[in-house]
Amino acid sequence: MIEIHPKEIKGSWDQGYVLDVHTISSTMIGYNEFGHPEFDTVRSPLGELVYRLKYRGERGAIPSIVEAITGFMKTSGINPDVVVPMPPSKLQRTFQPVIEVGTELAKALGITFNATSLKKSKSTPQMKDVGDFSARVATLEATFLSDRDLEGRSVLLLDDLFQSGATMNVAARTLKRQGLVKSVCALALTRTRN
Repeated sequence: MIEIHPKEIKGSWDQGYVLDVHTISSTMIGYNEFGHPEFDTVRSPLGELVYRLKYRGERGAIPSIVEAITGFMKTSGINPDVVVPMPPSKLQRTFQPVIEVGTELAKALGITFNATSLKKSKSTPQMKDVGDFSARVATLEATFLSDRDLEGRSVLLLDDLFQSGATMNVAARTLKRQGLVKSVCALALTRTRN
């Protein structure tokens, strides 16, 4: 199993964790032939797996990611009834990494996977491209909807990358207010260094 460095995160959820940093370092090394900057990036072991899955489509990374999550969950007392992935920001991706990981995680835990009860009602820009936390929350506030089929359930809200937490905060509030869930545990695989 890969080594992870979990950190508790605070927000509008009952419990929240991020398993590791995404990148350890990233140094600009010059420009490519198209004038775009190139970087020498060192990722955490989990960050590398997430990168390979998300940007290279390497589904072979999923079992190691799921193993890291389940290993952490065994020691942290997280006990959800259902895994709910964060709705994707890029709908045009041929596959959605968080949905792929969430599906396999739910199988490994022997619990329900539900990718339909929390959804976005409209497209938003990627939050990494939106200013500060307040601007992100304002952008997201009216975009999430939650069905009531999760009422009374303990939800593991899963995402791949945690930056400011704005998206997960709004999603967790939506699950509680509209979906009437019993509890939300936010779990992000990796986080930015900022």
